[in-house]
Formats: sequence, structure tokens, C-alpha cells
Amino acid sequence: MQFPGSLLLSVAAFAGAAAAQGVSTYVNPAVPTGTPIAANYTGPLRPQVHYSPPKGFMNDPNGMFYLNGVFHLYYQYNPTGLGAGNQQRRLHVGEPADRAVPPEERQYVFSGSVVVDANNTSGFFPNQNNGVVAVFTLARYNADGSGGPQTQAIAYSHDEGYTFQYYDQNPVINSTSSHFRDPKVIRHGDAWAMVVAYAQEFAVGIFTSPDLKQWTWASNFTNHGLLGAQYECPNIVKMPVRDRDSGAVVDEKYVITLSAQPGAPLGGSVTQYFIGDFNGTHFSTVDAATRLTDFAKDNYAAQFFYGVEGNPISMGWASNWQYAQQVPTGNNEGWRSAMTLPRVSYLTKAPRIGWTMVDEIYDPEPILGDSLASKTDMGNGSVTVDYADVASGALYVEANVTGIDVAKATSFSTLNLTFASPASGEALRSGFYLGGDNPFFVDRGGLRGFDNVFFTDKFSVADVYYDGAADKSAAWRVQAVLDRSLYEVFVGGGRHAGTVLLYPSQPLTLLTVAARDLPPGAKVSVAVWALKSTWAGLADEQGTVVGNVTAKAPAAARRHMVYEGEFSA
Repeated sequence: MQFPGSLLLSVAAFAGAAAAQGVSTYVNPAVPTGTPIAANYTGPLRPQVHYSPPKGFMNDPNGMFYLNGVFHLYYQYNPTGLGAGNQQRRLHVGEPADRAVPPEERQYVFSGSVVVDANNTSGFFPNQNNGVVAVFTLARYNADGSGGPQTQAIAYSHDEGYTFQYYDQNPVINSTSSHFRDPKVIRHGDAWAMVVAYAQEFAVGIFTSPDLKQWTWASNFTNHGLLGAQYECPNIVKMPVRDRDSGAVVDEKYVITLSAQPGAPLGGSVTQYFIGDFNGTHFSTVDAATRLTDFAKDNYAAQFFYGVEGNPISMGWASNWQYAQQVPTGNNEGWRSAMTLPRVSYLTKAPRIGWTMVDEIYDPEPILGDSLASKTDMGNGSVTVDYADVASGALYVEANVTGIDVAKATSFSTLNLTFASPASGEALRSGFYLGGDNPFFVDRGGLRGFDNVFFTDKFSVADVYYDGAADKSAAWRVQAVLDRSLYEVFVGGGRHAGTVLLYPSQPLTLLTVAARDLPPGAKVSVAVWALKSTWAGLADEQGTVVGNVTAKAPAAARRHMVYEGEFSA
């Protein structure tokens, strides 16, 4: 799927914008404002097609919206350290720059969302149909370090999200709770609807508003799914239902995604989702099932872009709170965390399983480089690709197995993708076992660049979607992106998705795709592409990338795709 237009990118800061418009806010003197942040993007662990911050620590994606050909991404950011702290929001729609929303003294900006107030319901935009309003949590801390109240506030922008001004009657939802946060706002009919977490009460509050300023509680969505220790970052999005065979849209439903931390089945943080109906005030599920957005461990707090028609598009934080503040990119390269690739989602009913949300990889064509291998019928053979000379160190791989008589597949019938370092002997392994429950696995246990007791090394998911009773043959497909220290796999066209951090001590430079013990009649196709570094075009001779200032950059400077690379209009 293509985005509906090129992704134009620029950066602005809530903090700089508020200060420029005369709003008095406390700014920690250690936190840079009004100046771009320069950083080197050539480190051996620095992803080249995923977004990562220039320096410091990044976590949840925030305020994602689409307007006039531009996809905007804000995120939680600490520019002064390599762990969470000095929380504020930055806008990334291209190059890294200064921060979006500043903390006041002992007050931090937690996650939130952004909407386009096209009908000027807020009254902030009397002569516009492109006014932008951000809704976010202000988290106050007491002098002794204990948590104070968390309240919901808004800021508005007259220039499509590049500069913001605080609403002078914040908060728009008051609270005495220290665990009331992460508002996500959508348009529903003639009103606004918000989902927000009562984090340690295990509830999602649903509020409504005619104007984004006056909010009324409507209902709670309570005690659903995995509770963990607290709920965080709820999202609600309308999603098409597609026929699994024809792909035609046959209905629509709503999806609530809800993150739990800690307490995931694999440890740490996890995001789950619930399918149902939403009437603007109440959400009801279609069943009692709890479904996870990712079968691995490193995708959290995903948010959907506001303003996208058709299949919604999301991005998540590619990390896990169990080790996010210890991973070696901090000590080695001065930054921590990255975002996932964008994912395009829809609902369908799969055989035996029923309702599921499909997460397709967003079309990678704009960043595909040279074709490194292509074989249409590999059979029980292998393809080896030495990609040591690929400047980005990043690959896109597609592998398909078709025509298998599942009754003849055995526990030894496999398709494996192995990324190795000849220099160190390390390897990242993944692939299908095509007999039995057909699991797909990822094994990062062969890498030695990070030692942490919580860094779970093996993941798997059972691919039980084909109807073996009605169809004796089946097809398996995997699409994979290996990006230095990040591996994302999309299995069965996105029926399953996995996000896996990896930290080899030496770069992985050798790919082997191998099929073994497939029954007669099976066909295997493999294609491998180099990926273009999306930072290289922004760097100087030393590899330093300098972000733009807090203003609308010229369009020519903002022609980048959501992966951070060049994107043609």
C-alpha cells in the first residue's frame, strides 16, 4: 500500500513555539531549545531505515497525524540522558530538531495525540480548515519526588503542527490521580471522543467533547485482557474488515489497542488489542479474546496516524521497558531506542482462529536498493548473499513456499533465514518449521553484544491460519527487514508480526536462505534487496546529521519518507 501522497517532513517544538508566542514555561537549563540537535548516524548499531533519535533517550510515539501530504510523528524524548527523564514531546516528520513540548519545573509531558480541527470546533482557527490541536498529559511531581496529579491539556497550532501555543485554560480534564494519562482523540460523527488510561485502575476512560476544550466522561472499558501492573497508551481506531479471499471491504469495526507494563507474557511491556463496535460513548467487544500486536518482545505503545483514510497506519516504540535503558547503543553511540517500521492494518476472519488484525509492512519500494538475489524455484536448496559491501547494512527479504502437501510435511521440513557475522561467528536465526503447527521462530541467542537476564533470546508463533481440513496444500510467506540492530518480520502477509532488537558484537554481513526436507511439489522463491540508508543523504562528510530549526522547512528539505529516507513526490 502507498501513502496517499509523499511524506513531507519537518520538525518543530512545542517548547520553542510556546516560548516564541509569549507563553511562560519553565525550561530546564540543561535541555537545549531553539537549536537543532546534531548527531552521527554511522555507528554500527544505528538503524538506517528505522527512525532513531539524534542523541539521548526516546520512547513512546505521540501525536501522529496526516495532513496535506505530510505524516507527522512526535515522540517522548529525553535529550539530556540515556534513560527516561526530562520527558517532553518532539515532532519528527523528517530531520531531528528541537523539542516540541517543554517540561515545567517538576512537571513532565507524557504521551498524547494530535488531531486536525478541520471544522474549527475549538474556535482557535476562525479562518482555517487545517488547524492542529495536540492533547497530552501533564504529569506533576512533588518536591520529594513522589507522583502528583496527572491532567490532560491541549495546545494548538496555526501552521499545521510546526509551532504550538498552550491553551490558557488548561487542564481540560483535571484529576487528583497520579496515574491518569496518555489521551488518544478521534473524530466520531459530530463530536470528539477520547480514550485515556486510568493506569493502575485497569480502566480506559472514554470522554466526549464538542470542541476539544470541554470534556464529559461517558464510560469505562475496564479489566480487559492482560492487566500487568498498569495500563498505558490506549488507542482507538476505525478499521475496515476485509474478506480473507478477495480482499474486498465487507464491513468496518473499531479496534482498541492497549499497552500493559510490566507483566507481558514474555516479560516487561506488551501491546494487546480488542475488536468491537463503538458508538461514540461506549465500546463493546465482539468476543472475549485477548490478542497481541506482536509475537516477539520489542514493540510497545504503537499509535495510529490521525487523518488516514482506508487502512489505518501505525508505528510503535521498538523496545521493551525491561532493558530499554540498558541496551548498548547508549554507551557505545550515545542514543537509545528506535521506532518500528510503519504498518498498514485491517481486520479479517481467518480460518479456525476467527477475528484477527493483519499488520502489513508499509510498501518498502521507495527505499529498495540493488537486487542482491532472486530465485523463483530454489527447491531444497539455498541462497547465500554476502552483503558486507551494502553501505546501509540493511536488507529486505521476501521468501515464499507454495505447493506443499501438508500431509507429507514433516518436523524436518524447514525454511530458514540466517544472518551471520563471519568475523565473530555470531548469527541471528529465523524461519518456518512447516510440519505440525507450522511455527515461525526468531532466535537472537547466537549474538554476544548485549548480556541482560531479561533479554529473552527465542520467540515463536504458530501459523494455524490455513484450513487443513479443506485444503491439503498451503503457502507460507515471510517478509523481513534486517536493519543493523533491528529485525522485523511479517509472516503470512502480516497475519503475524515480530519486532526483535539485536546487538551483535560485529556487524552481520552474510545472509543464507535455506530450505530442507520439503515434500515433492513444493516451490520456494527468494528475493533479497539492499536497502538505501535514509540518513546518508542528510549527513555531512563526517556522518553528522543536523536537524532543521523550529520552523517550516522548505519543501525540498522535507522530502523524506516515513522510514527517514528520500521519498519522491
